[in-house]
Amino acid sequence: MASHGHTPAALAEADQTATARAAAPPAHVAIIMDGNGRWAAARGLPRVAGHRAGVEAVRRTVRLAIEMGVGCLTLYAFSSENWRRPVAEVLDLTGLLRHFLRAEIEELHQRGVRLRVIGDRSRFDEDIQRDLVAAERRTAANANLTLVVALSYGGRAEIVAAARAVAEAALAGRLDPARLDEAAFARGLSTAGLPDPDLIIRTSGEQRLSNFLLWQSAYAELVFLDVLWPDFGQPHFAEALAEFARRERRFGARPG
Repeated sequence: MASHGHTPAALAEADQTATARAAAPPAHVAIIMDGNGRWAAARGLPRVAGHRAGVEAVRRTVRLAIEMGVGCLTLYAFSSENWRRPVAEVLDLTGLLRHFLRAEIEELHQRGVRLRVIGDRSRFDEDIQRDLVAAERRTAANANLTLVVALSYGGRAEIVAAARAVAEAALAGRLDPARLDEAAFARGLSTAGLPDPDLIIRTSGEQRLSNFLLWQSAYAELVFLDVLWPDFGQPHFAEALAEFARRERRFGARPG
């Protein structure tokens, strides 16, 4: 009888990992982490249990991104629309954010992870805002992985804010509208200085962007996985990277 480490499933998983590692990894992977609530409901647990399990998946994914050689990982943690959820759930989510910022940042720092937060942080309580600033400062010099966490984030609002800044600069005479190009506009986005995502993964089987990185995802490869976020792990990440490696990226150009 074959050992557990050499079962067909284990061999397939090892092959996916080897394929993902053999190809050049995407510089920037973004993930829409979906399915915490359904994961909890399937187990007869409260929604907060799903969110707590989702935090464990974040830990795994950060470690895997470093191992796979990904340079930048963006996680859609809390959308601007999430504020509409029941008050109790919003309090649970912000409580988990507090815990993450106070209990996990030192480990991220030890792993060489640089934290960057995008989104409207002004909607969070002042103590969370202070912790966000402190976490970014603590990890600013790290270079193993840039972890971008999208909090109270909406892609449309981000584009509107950048357009408003351009309009104000033009009215003040600081900008000639005729000289505005895509690169200049992108410098007004919250992701300024970061590469656009090469790969966007969404878990839970849903197939939409949900107002996530709308400008930045223009040429991203999209991979939709039928796995709930708390169950996301090494085989799923390897599967997504292997799928990315199989795709031919032409950025709008005709094939040769």
